[in-house]
Amino acid sequence: MGDSRLQPLVLSEGERLVLQGWAKRRTTAQGLAKRARIVLACADGLNNTAVAARLDTDRGTVSRWRTRFLQRRLDGLSDEPRPGVPRTITDAQVEEVVVRTLEEVPEGATHWSKRELARRVGISPTSVLRIWRAFGLQPWRTETFKISPDPLLIDKIRDVVGLYLAPPANAAVFAVDEKPQIQALERTAPVLLMVPGTPERRSFDYVRHGTVDLFAALNTATGKVIGKLSAQHRAVDFRDFLDEIDRQTDPGLAVHVICDNLSAHKAPVVHKWLLAHPRFELHFTPTYSSWINQVERWFAELQRRCLERGMFCSLDELETALEHWIKTWNEQARPLKWTKTADQIIDRICRYCDRISGPGH
Repeated sequence: MGDSRLQPLVLSEGERLVLQGWAKRRTTAQGLAKRARIVLACADGLNNTAVAARLDTDRGTVSRWRTRFLQRRLDGLSDEPRPGVPRTITDAQVEEVVVRTLEEVPEGATHWSKRELARRVGISPTSVLRIWRAFGLQPWRTETFKISPDPLLIDKIRDVVGLYLAPPANAAVFAVDEKPQIQALERTAPVLLMVPGTPERRSFDYVRHGTVDLFAALNTATGKVIGKLSAQHRAVDFRDFLDEIDRQTDPGLAVHVICDNLSAHKAPVVHKWLLAHPRFELHFTPTYSSWINQVERWFAELQRRCLERGMFCSLDELETALEHWIKTWNEQARPLKWTKTADQIIDRICRYCDRISGPGH
């Protein structure tokens, strides 16, 4: 049929509103949006050639969707079913997999495996795994948590997070902690280096050449770390580390030190030192809440990149490696970014408490 004999395309008010919605909504599939725009342009009285030019498409495409609309109206703009293998898993089976995963466990076990659940539901293990992936379910995984019993939990969270997000003027803020008993480990056999297709391999057994404690103070504004190695982590050792922070910090600045509730941090010798150094103020994290101390993130990097795969034939080698790690870190230091507000943290803790105190707990 030529353009001169096109059948008029007239829209009802309802059809026009639906088509305009499809054409404008960002969530509409682009193919459907384009078809809606074609039909709207045809309804304006334009022939196929003019519509194709306006919408930057070809005349055959315009003709196809004009015809489909005239034959089936709005239903004609939807994609037709594509050929292929028909779906074999029913909605009921998908629901059963999800519900059983969330609400049941197999007899004699703590969680479902894909094969056990597949036998129960009557589908393949691969199908179970696909359903788990689609719904974000990982029954083989578990995580631990600890709710702090600290009576000053909320006050301490607001205090520490406030120092991260809105530090005081003319002050330095340090996140301080100790990493005790770092071991100088030497493997009993040479390490087999990584080759294509095979990761690095090392013997399971080792010889220990002693341990050392590391005090670290992370400057939350710069990311630089003040470190001090010690044979122990007693109160006097912590006091000596405060002396080190004092020496390396601009004397014109107040100093705020974030630390945990270790008894050594509250000992009389430390209290006496603080009275003699009034520019220092200690801020304590809540009990069982080391995650809120930024220096713990630095310790995690130290463990992963220096200690976990390190080999140290003596305590001196270990101490040299630790000092070199701190020096290298400080040469390219950047502050760690704290993103959660105190209210967000407290709200999440409250949600945990609601879940563990709800029905069934």
